[in-house]
Amino acid sequence: MSLLTLIGEPWADYGLVDSGHGRKLERYGPYRFIRPEPQAMWAPASADWDAHGEFVPGSDEEGGGRWRFDKPVPHEGWPLRWQEARFTAQTTPFRHLGFFPDMAPVWSWMRERLDGAGDPECLNLFGYTGVGTLALSAAGARMVHVDASKKSVEQARANAELSGMANRPIRWLVEDASKFTAREVRRGRRYDGILLDPPKFGRGPTGETWRLEEGLPGLIADCRRLLDDRSRFLFLTVYAVRMSALAIGELLRQELGDLGGTIEAGELGVREEARGLVLPTAIFARWSR
Repeated sequence: MSLLTLIGEPWADYGLVDSGHGRKLERYGPYRFIRPEPQAMWAPASADWDAHGEFVPGSDEEGGGRWRFDKPVPHEGWPLRWQEARFTAQTTPFRHLGFFPDMAPVWSWMRERLDGAGDPECLNLFGYTGVGTLALSAAGARMVHVDASKKSVEQARANAELSGMANRPIRWLVEDASKFTAREVRRGRRYDGILLDPPKFGRGPTGETWRLEEGLPGLIADCRRLLDDRSRFLFLTVYAVRMSALAIGELLRQELGDLGGTIEAGELGVREEARGLVLPTAIFARWSR
């Protein structure tokens, strides 16, 4: 299996300005932020970074830390846009800013797969604040958006309102992704496309425990049962774990290989504006027809 790289290019409201020495400088609309980035092992293009805020990591290995601000930043967030989707960016306690900009090429790829699909229906598991859901909805898909966090689903609905998509055919569900998918299998449901971005560890709305290495194989097997010979894609992203793109690619090959089509795996990355180098961010595997 050959490995691919999906590269997120800068767009009007987002760019990776510079990176190096374990950090990255990004622009989110009119604001600039510095965040930790262990994979930026090289030297930055500039030693002088002018930012509104910086996330200072804690001493633990679980991603703790705090934001430090040098210039005013709206606490309630500020609007950004990716094509038709509008959404609120804000500094969160989890070091990110309410969405994952390296997913932009994934949103474009999924929209291309749906071209000519008629009246497609897609499933977004672990949908978070819904930018992927809105990107597909804007392309004409009926959407089912699933996340275990009530707060994340509320933010996703607010982003739909901001985008003028509040009346689009989107089901917003606060659910455990694995339980919901298993129920959809029992109901005999099918989807034209599935996007899933599972965390390393998480809890469902009623205390269910999710561990990626334990739960992913069964979840992918259930996702396979929701696809058929008319389905267009499945896209899986994995962040922050010691796992290979080849491993998740092989998982998809075993579970979805009977559908025909193409299975690919590789890395997501973001192109730096200063020099054009690519900063890796995650691994992925995908099936498409």
